[in-house]
Order: sequence, then structure tokens, then C-alpha cells
Amino acid sequence: MFSPEDGPVDVESIINVTIGATVPTGFEHTAAEEVYEKIGVEARISKDRGRIYFTITTDKLFQVHQLRSVDNLFVVVDEYDQYQFKESKEETLAELQQLASKLPWTNGLEVWKLNRTFKKRKGQRKGANGAKVKPSDEAGDTTAADAELQQQAEEAAVADDPNKTEEGPDTETSTQDSEEAAPEAKIMKFRVTCNRAGDKHSFSSNEAARDFGGAVQEFFQWKADMTKFDIEVLLNIHNTEVVIGIALTEESLHRRNISHFGPTTLRSTLCYGMLRLCKPQPSDIVLDPMCGTGAIPLEGALEFPTSFYISGDNNDMAVNRTVNNVCHIQKRKAGKGSAPGLPIDTVRWDLCSLPMRTSSVDIIITDMPFGKRMGSRKKNWDLYPSCLREMARVCKPASGKAVLLTQDKKCFSKALFRMGGLWRKQHTVWVNVGGLHAGVFLLRRTGAVFGQTPEDVYDSQGTTRTQGDQDDSQHS
Repeated sequence: MFSPEDGPVDVESIINVTIGATVPTGFEHTAAEEVYEKIGVEARISKDRGRIYFTITTDKLFQVHQLRSVDNLFVVVDEYDQYQFKESKEETLAELQQLASKLPWTNGLEVWKLNRTFKKRKGQRKGANGAKVKPSDEAGDTTAADAELQQQAEEAAVADDPNKTEEGPDTETSTQDSEEAAPEAKIMKFRVTCNRAGDKHSFSSNEAARDFGGAVQEFFQWKADMTKFDIEVLLNIHNTEVVIGIALTEESLHRRNISHFGPTTLRSTLCYGMLRLCKPQPSDIVLDPMCGTGAIPLEGALEFPTSFYISGDNNDMAVNRTVNNVCHIQKRKAGKGSAPGLPIDTVRWDLCSLPMRTSSVDIIITDMPFGKRMGSRKKNWDLYPSCLREMARVCKPASGKAVLLTQDKKCFSKALFRMGGLWRKQHTVWVNVGGLHAGVFLLRRTGAVFGQTPEDVYDSQGTTRTQGDQDDSQHS
């Protein structure tokens, strides 16, 4: 049987495996494009939103961890596109128990062992002594590869469900217990996580995880442990689609850049998807006027470093968080011997009166206030038109672009209609942000010269928010 005492994987014995990745819902095609660009393989988008699958050789595993659009990774043990569930719950659960001993585990476990060698190398490079690292201190390495690998270095801690999608309606884990192993006999610790979607199942996620996990435990003679596990087995069920996998990430990769979190920090993976929509080019000036913790400009500076990013906010705490996050990454770069600089500047300002010249910005990209956890829907009715007008002023006519995220779709649509002479909507990506259905809107600046359209005389007097109204307005 397989055990952690087995030696390291022979990297010369390369095998083909299927990798699964959870991604921000709505940006599945973006993630598939990145996989093709950076690894050179086609990715398949799952029927279950928020997941993609692609086949690689094991020598490409390191590159997989460098992907910017994926939240969590797992290796597929086996998958069934049209799994025929039995009518009764008892028969279905009994079949899942039998399935555990019939699965082709070998390749998946070999990939899991290879993945652990990356973590060990990272721990040695950091001088780790086995102590756990707080999630907020893990993120922020300068290169994509080091950032992701650092997050994997945390020892068997569960910060995020490694195969959880943002829309998963029913997620539970198995709860088997077994006796403590003798200290001299190192026994593998594991847990099973079941993610289930669909209303035609006779069983719950908890029941599936419990029975399937019990069979895995009996087959491998592993010890069940819900928190300090060595390996996590994933049972993903979406209607009739069943995928069994082994997790390759212990914490979601979206934490990679941020050390100082705000109330509603935007996921780095979602930031990457937004940046790809506007495709920053060399020498572009990219503006985030409601930067919050700086998640968007930080992701841009690391992945599209030939552009220059200006971030700002009206809230002192938000500006401080951004500055701290930038410094955090600069220190990590310096510690690795890299040039510590980042093409970012951060300013405190009033969003509706930006201290920037007219027609000086190529791209505007920001997370607008949703009016839920921060701000209010009522204030958005005045704020959004003022924002769009000021953004149009600083953005270059004809060539300028804006990528704006908001959940307040009705208010945004009205404001966009009101500013129709200045902006044209080109594309919309519908995403899930913390359980909220939101839209990422790609706008193109019209060729109209600012100051010569009816929108320019929009009376913003009285609509500019007071400092008390503006607190943390940069957050959704």
C-alpha cells in the first residue's frame, strides 16, 4: 500500500495525468486561454461552473502552479460523465463504497507525492522548521511560481476547501474516526470532501463523504483526520457527472498577493480575469480609482509589469493597506535578490475629482461599491454617474477602456445610459463574488472630446460623497 515513507517520485518517469482546477465563475474561458498560452494544452470547461480540466505530463506540474487564474488544483483519479446512480439511497451509498477499491489510484498518488516535493523545497528555501504560517503572511511572493508554492508550504492546514466552487450548494466532509497510531508507525492521515450539486440525488454530501471515506480508509488503512490531514480525497458530484480527485493545494491560490486584508478584499484570481479583459500593453497608464487593498494594481504589476499602475482611494485605511501590501511584495522580491521595485503609485483622493490631467489614462479598472456590505444602493444612484463622468474625463477618447465590477447592475445600467455619449459597453462577464451575482463590464471610451457632450454638464454638485459617506467605498 501507498505510504508517506515511499521515496520521492522519479521525475524521469513522466506520466500523463488530468488536472482539475477551480476558477472564478464566469472566467472559465479566460482560465482555459491561460492554460493554452502557458502550458500549451487545451482545457475542457466543466458542466459545473467554476471548474476546468486539462491533461499534462508530470514534468509540467511546476508550471501548473504558476497559473494566475486558478484558485485550487487537484489531480483527477477517475471521472464519469454519465454516472448511473441507484434509485435508493442505500444502494447508491453501497456502490460508492465499492467504487473506492476499484479506482486507479496509482497515478494520482504519484502526482500527489511529486507535489509534496515542491512544498519541501520551498520550506527548505525559507528555512522552515515545520511551523505553520498564517495565511495573511503567506501571500505576496514576487513571481507567480514562488507565490503559489509558498502557499502550499503550509503544513496540512485547511484555509479554503481545495475544490470548492463559489456556487457549490452542498458541501460536507466525512467524519470517520480511528484509533491513534503508534508514534513509530507513521500512518497517512486523510479526509474526504464531497462537493455535490443537483436536486435529483437520494443522498446528502455528508452521507456520500462518510461512506466513500470509510471505504477509502478500509482500502488504504489510512487514519481519518479532519484538520491535520496529509491528503485530501475529493468527491465531486454535479448531477450525473462524478469526478474523484486528490487535492494539490492546501489553501486557495487567490491569497497570493495580499498580506493586509480589508473587509471585502477582491480575489487575486478575479483581478487577473479583469485585467485580461482590458489587455494592458507596454507603457499603458492603468488607473484603479477605488483600490481598496490594492489587489487589482498588485496583480497587474506582477503579471503585466510593462504598464504603470496608479491606485488611489478616498479612505486612509484603504490607502495604508495598499501601501503595506506593495511593501510586503517588495520586501519579498528583495529577499530573493530581485529588484524590489513595482510599477505602482498610491494616492489618497476624491474619486469624483481626480488630480489627473484630462485624457491621460489608457485603462481604468476597479471594483465599484456594491451597496451591500459597503456603502448603500441609495448613494450609488448619485455616485455612479459622477464616477463614470470623471473616469471619462481622465480616460483617452476613442482608445481608452474601463473594466468595472459591480453587483448593483440596475444602478450601473442607468448611470451608463446617462453617460452614453462618453462610454459604450462592449462586453459583460457575469461572475459570483462571495455569493453575490455581479457583472464585470468592459467599456470603451467614445471618441467624444470631454467638454463637448451633454453628459459634461451633468450637475455633480451635491453628489460628491462626504468623507463619512465614502468610508471603504472602494469595496464591494
